[in-house]
Amino acid sequence: MGALLKLVDAVLFAFFIVIAVAAPLIDAQTCLPQSLFPNMLIELKSWYAREYGDYLVTQKPHFFVGIVWLELLFQWPLALANLYGILASKSWFNTTCLIYGVSVLTSMVTILSELIQSGKASDKLLFMYVPFLGLGVLAILRGLLPPTRTTNSMIGKRPMLGRKKKA
Repeated sequence: MGALLKLVDAVLFAFFIVIAVAAPLIDAQTCLPQSLFPNMLIELKSWYAREYGDYLVTQKPHFFVGIVWLELLFQWPLALANLYGILASKSWFNTTCLIYGVSVLTSMVTILSELIQSGKASDKLLFMYVPFLGLGVLAILRGLLPPTRTTNSMIGKRPMLGRKKKA
């Protein structure tokens, strides 16, 4: 079980790195003024929208802008916390991972439902969003698994100085 947890944590870590970088630099362009971003990042997002035909990025429907705000204000800080939680083997990692996973899964179901029902989305675009649906499911499953035993927490434990152990 330990090797499986390490593999899942490695996959989640890679996704959290992507979110940590992409959310403030790319996704934030959906709801913040473009004057805040360098031209290179604006051109990168424009290229992505053209290449994948992502009409949500170009048309910016209200529900999508709301989801991006959710990502920036809630999911992004949780992704950063989860990066730290993985690296430092924090006991709270399962809880934050579960919260993150439920939020991402909800967002992705909403976005994918729009893409599929609209009939406007290409397979290429759907395959761009589906891994993030998988991220949500994986984060939920990781949050439900028992915590790893690698932490040596002293919380709730008092030192044994000057006391004799009872037999």
